[in-house]
Amino acid sequence: MIVALTSEQAGAAIDRLSDLLVDAVESGASVGFLLPVSREEAEVYWRSVIAAMREGTRVLLVAMDGDMLQGSVQLHLEMRANGNHRAEAMKLFVHRHARRRGVARALMAEVESSSRKLGRTLLLMDTRKGGEAHSLCEALGYTPFGEVPRYARSTDGQLHTTVFFYKQLA
Repeated sequence: MIVALTSEQAGAAIDRLSDLLVDAVESGASVGFLLPVSREEAEVYWRSVIAAMREGTRVLLVAMDGDMLQGSVQLHLEMRANGNHRAEAMKLFVHRHARRRGVARALMAEVESSSRKLGRTLLLMDTRKGGEAHSLCEALGYTPFGEVPRYARSTDGQLHTTVFFYKQLA
């Protein structure tokens, strides 16, 4: 089940969210962190996400199986008048024990649905070239519009090419 958390719910789940982030980084996900990622670093990150949620610029969607948090994705909402029709899907995390079960697809489907409900007609996303998320974006009908060599570091510190995607929702 995919649910949107409130900032209060996210605060109450910060331990589980931190576990998810640490697992993602330790299993090689290119999500902005380098190994080793500490629990403290993960908690600081989630506190910044919760602050953005309180500001109204971020939506946090999580995949739940009972009490187990299987994955999450965020929707960053552009608030400036000239861009308030767009949003960015970011930080798609799926716990390694829940991968290959459709969790990422379900999270992305809800990102698109939530975007539409919020009046967003353009969705952006970026990911490491050749990674699982790259294949997912293509499979979900996102259009690549450019790539930048050596844009971001993977968890082991190597520089990788990043591919930028968009999808028109309306």
